[in-house]
Amino acid sequence: MSYKLPDTATAPFCPSETRGAVAIPAGLPLWRKLLRATGPGLLVAVGYMDPGNWATDIAAGARFGYDLLFVVLLTSLAAILLQSLAMRLGLVAGHDLARMARERYSRGATLGLWLLAELAIVATDVAEVLGSALAFNLLLGVPLWLGVLLTGLDTIVVLGLKGNGFRQVEAIILGLVTTIAVCFAVQLVIAGPSLSGILHGAVPKLAVFADPQAIYLAVGILGATVMPHNLYLHSSIVQTRVSEPGEAALKESLRFATIDIVISLLLATLVNGAILTLAAATFHESGYAHVAEIEEAYHLLTPLTGAAAAAILFGIALFASGQSATFTGTIAGQVILEGFLDLKIPCWQRRIITRGLALMPALAGVLWLGDHAVGKLLVLTQVVLSLQLPFAIYPLIRFTSNKTIMGVHASGAVVRTVAWGVFAVIVAANLWLIVQML
Repeated sequence: MSYKLPDTATAPFCPSETRGAVAIPAGLPLWRKLLRATGPGLLVAVGYMDPGNWATDIAAGARFGYDLLFVVLLTSLAAILLQSLAMRLGLVAGHDLARMARERYSRGATLGLWLLAELAIVATDVAEVLGSALAFNLLLGVPLWLGVLLTGLDTIVVLGLKGNGFRQVEAIILGLVTTIAVCFAVQLVIAGPSLSGILHGAVPKLAVFADPQAIYLAVGILGATVMPHNLYLHSSIVQTRVSEPGEAALKESLRFATIDIVISLLLATLVNGAILTLAAATFHESGYAHVAEIEEAYHLLTPLTGAAAAAILFGIALFASGQSATFTGTIAGQVILEGFLDLKIPCWQRRIITRGLALMPALAGVLWLGDHAVGKLLVLTQVVLSLQLPFAIYPLIRFTSNKTIMGVHASGAVVRTVAWGVFAVIVAANLWLIVQML
């Protein structure tokens, strides 16, 4: 079995415009094939490092120290499993998750799933807007409301990249992700976290959930880590790697894509763990358990660590985080629009629509609740994402377990059991959250 891009493909980083497809010829050395295959996982991974993750990880680390670190690790493992399923669907079936749902479900069900997916995209972009605006505020001193408006300029970046291909976009994302990772590595060296605390926090412990706030933050971490739009995104962009026809080439592509997503998400896990660890080492251990705002964390880093560079690096990483996630949000929005509705519009128009829808609630939240409510708004966006997750995971598990669709590559009993277990945990956590909110 082989896979290829849709006949309609023409684009750099929008599905309907894919001139940047990367061929993987059979005659290349193994290491060169692997290098050509890597990239889609990185685009997916940046969604796991967006400003929404920062808010939940900072709040969790400040309030509970290292105790919720195991939640970051477990949700990251769940993310690797689910993204692997999305990747396999794209490579084996040759369709992304949204298009497969359109072909298999009724018109009403398809529209419902599309609306929920669009809500997830908007919630994600609200987080990018708030994170980037806060970075403008912290680094340049501009008012937060003006920072929100300035984030609309990223559309110019999208227009400038039009036609440059996937590889160029992946290179930009790699640069931004490297910036984030280096900034946090230096900050951790400055903060000097407790190794025993990290090891203790990595061990699951149910006692911490006696505090309802811990459950709320855990659900937020879940929504920030296992992001619904990334499942649609990955099943599409993995098809930008075009291999030779045949079952042997497909199996090789599956192996390469698995390595790509595992390494990329492990990097994202290290970044998220670093954020929580930094908050635990800096704020919790200094008696600042109330810190829940990114802005407050920024201003406390210098006096608590004694290094002015800590706050500057924090602000730079925050800006890189917001900008990198912007690219993937645009791509995911296009995947969802084309997949569910078979509607094709230029990538830059999709960017304007998504950012326009995100600017309104972000600006309203800042003006209504004040500058110091950004952290709470960011955590809320991640909870919204968590509530959308079951509606993306359910069809994904069903499709990848279907031998009619996947053939010999259908999920085995163990994978299905674990995947449905993850689904059950997510649904149970969301139901608990809804009950608490009511």
